[in-house]
Amino acid sequence: MLQTNHTPAFQTSKNPPILWHCLGTEETLKRLQTSSQNGLSQREAGKRTRQYGYNEIQAKKKKSIVSRFFEQFKDFMIIILIIAAFISFFVSYLEGKPDLVDPIIIFAIIILNAVMGVIQEAKAEKSLEALKKMSAPTAQVLRDKKEITIPSRELVPGDIVFLETGNYVPSDVRLLDSINLKVDESSLTGESHPVEKNALISLNPDTIVGDRLNLAFATGIVTYGRAKAVVTETGMNTEVGHIAQMIMDDDIPQTPLQKRLAQTGKILGIAALLICIVIFILGTIQGRPPFDMFMTSVSLAVAAIPEGLPAIVTIMLSLGVQRMAKKQAVIRRLPAVETLGSATVICSDKTGTLTQNKMTVTNITSYQKEESLNSSFGAALLSLAAQCNDAKLQIHKKNITAIGEPTETALALAAYKQSIDKTKLDLLQKRVCEIPFDSNRKMMTTVHQYQQELSYIGLPNNFTYISITKGAPDVLLRYCNKVYHNGTIINLTKKHISQILNQNQTLTRQALRVIAVGFKPITELNANADETILKKELEQELVFAGLIGMMDPPRPEVRNAVLTCKSAGIKPVMITGDHIQTACAIGKALDIITKDCEALSGEAIDKLSSHELCQKVNQYGVFARVSPEHKVRLVKAFQQNGNIVAMTGDGVNDAPALKSADIGCAMGITGTDVAKNAADMILEDDNFATIVSAVSEGRGIYENIKKAIHFLLSSNIGEIMTIFVAILFKLPTPLVAVQLLWVNLVTDSLPAVSLGVDPVGKDIMKRPPVPPDKGIFADGLWLNIIIQGLMIGSLALLAYVLGCQVLPESSLLLGRTMCFGVLSLSQLFHSFNVRSEHSIFKIGLLSNNRLVMSFIICTILQISVISIPSLARIFNVIPLLPMQWIIVMILSIMPIFIVELQKRASK
Repeated sequence: MLQTNHTPAFQTSKNPPILWHCLGTEETLKRLQTSSQNGLSQREAGKRTRQYGYNEIQAKKKKSIVSRFFEQFKDFMIIILIIAAFISFFVSYLEGKPDLVDPIIIFAIIILNAVMGVIQEAKAEKSLEALKKMSAPTAQVLRDKKEITIPSRELVPGDIVFLETGNYVPSDVRLLDSINLKVDESSLTGESHPVEKNALISLNPDTIVGDRLNLAFATGIVTYGRAKAVVTETGMNTEVGHIAQMIMDDDIPQTPLQKRLAQTGKILGIAALLICIVIFILGTIQGRPPFDMFMTSVSLAVAAIPEGLPAIVTIMLSLGVQRMAKKQAVIRRLPAVETLGSATVICSDKTGTLTQNKMTVTNITSYQKEESLNSSFGAALLSLAAQCNDAKLQIHKKNITAIGEPTETALALAAYKQSIDKTKLDLLQKRVCEIPFDSNRKMMTTVHQYQQELSYIGLPNNFTYISITKGAPDVLLRYCNKVYHNGTIINLTKKHISQILNQNQTLTRQALRVIAVGFKPITELNANADETILKKELEQELVFAGLIGMMDPPRPEVRNAVLTCKSAGIKPVMITGDHIQTACAIGKALDIITKDCEALSGEAIDKLSSHELCQKVNQYGVFARVSPEHKVRLVKAFQQNGNIVAMTGDGVNDAPALKSADIGCAMGITGTDVAKNAADMILEDDNFATIVSAVSEGRGIYENIKKAIHFLLSSNIGEIMTIFVAILFKLPTPLVAVQLLWVNLVTDSLPAVSLGVDPVGKDIMKRPPVPPDKGIFADGLWLNIIIQGLMIGSLALLAYVLGCQVLPESSLLLGRTMCFGVLSLSQLFHSFNVRSEHSIFKIGLLSNNRLVMSFIICTILQISVISIPSLARIFNVIPLLPMQWIIVMILSIMPIFIVELQKRASK
């Protein structure tokens, strides 16, 4: 394969890029050393292919799956887990009872994490592959004076290409000739409607991509007209190529959960090693057998590391993913669930995300006032607009869709909703001639056979034809001398014109696209006349009918979602390629902003340094006319202010920002494959409101992870204290290695997993998000963990002392058995305490069915280990008498009452 030179066409890497939109057509052809009449020769095209490479998106050199897999083992916690697995097996082997269960579980966790990491890294490659698929497969090109079809990957700078309706734009091109050309660039720029292109204009150097009307860009789709153009950039030098480069260059940021767990893992790993050393040294100084101390200290170190934590977190996230999938939110990366719960800013694309991505008629006005769409005037105006229209209605059962240019489809559908079927009108009031829309004239005219009984305008049937014209209000009004009023035609006065212009201004201020409609009754028509004669005949002395305002309306459910985000302490932000006036109107309608000064344009962003943008970014809620680079800059500016940023979007232009954000949310229906593959979450229903459910779920999962950590660490501290205090006071070791491993493996894990499915609190979306720099153990959690760990350890030691020295049947074996029982069962009771900061009797002791089942299962297992003689011998315990069981159960249930008193005292 040929190597692509990433230097833009006809320049060196030391020179600034050529601003093709600033050059005229002749200067462009001269720079590219080509001819619009002859094109390139095949020989020259081959030479340029060798120089610039193929016109395709390139990817990074792929790492092998094996190397990717082993790179996942560099994490500190993973290293500690590997050591724990070997120690666990080593301890059981030295005890004469080799146990592979614990090591197998640990290694299963490690492998699962590694596989998830490999999948995560493959996302960028999938994004690039999707970009490749969006490229046009073939192109019409002029080579050696002949028009031929070639694979678009063989295009080179200087090729002359031809564009027609329905074509993909095969590369970035400078237009040479254009006739009524409209290009849909929404996937690249975010513009919600096709852009009218003009080959004859030159633009300022600082004109942003969305306003470069003399250029067309790769992945754009021609929706109307035709053009001749010259290729200026190919492959990675195109605008979409720049996006691909950003996808390759940006690393996926670590989630808050990953950062916090990594920090926790390091702390626990180091603490475990220190505990191992301290207890071993202390016991040896006291004259205890070194081998026994080694076994005890190593077992305790293994117990101190909650090696089940990564698995428990993975299980919690997986269950959360299943619940979210039922709510139309598909998670592609597990930690993304928790990250969304920590989000402080949601940056949302406008088109198709906050809005319906469908032009819709919202207002109509007569020359006097605003009218209702379902009034008789509304029917008359919409019937005229539906006939002067090239859109086609498709009706399948109860589903009605329209095919054509977005403005025209909106008019046809609005008419249909008022029981005006364009298809029937076209058949009965047949079109006899037309003057197509011209971007210079900004008008379109059609002529129809007039039938009074089928017309909604109510005029007498004393003429044969009706000519209908629609176009820009200021242009169409110049050709009107009459106005339609209550079914009659009256002369148009200066007062009428002033009223109409005021109506137009009112609609424009609401960021509506405004179309004016006029008509002219005709008695005789020469349909075969020259177009110039037809224009004079049909587009003079028009009757002004009214104005129609339309927009891409907000999704009805989004406003409540925005308000919910605000109440949850999340800043909603709109980032769009649309004009700032349109963006402000939508932003205000959705309560994202309240004033126009809270919006910033892409042009203004360009004038700010990264430092200035970082300082000012929080002042704004709407960013308009932005490029893909702007979106990434904005995401990073919010992140530099300490925010966890979620980014939603659906287009190619959103992909780099989706990847740069802490969590990217792509639209499932309208979203491109590029956006989906760059995202962490896909909203299957394209519903912004689904994010609210996802945030709530994410917050609930984070709370439950904290509960699991709280439970595991307080339990582990209880185990450490039991051993450490006994050794400190020169008592025989209260627990042997196999008992420590049993408590750590069995009675800890099931309740911790069950805590992961605890119901989400009702006030979860009324709290502020957890700051990204706030540790898991903030707000006194460390203190609670230590106090409750000391409580569990004290109860276990009390049972040990009672069994060893106080009870009539006292013995070391009885003390160890009672200590073993209390340590396990007290932890099971304690699992109910960590469910809430409030009293467990208020939230319902039995409201988590899985925790209740875990408690029952683990209790039966613990009682079985002590009561069944064959198992008792394995675990070095003896069956207990009824009175001894009563003491064990009383001590085990004490954490419930002690922690309830602690909760009450802390209020």
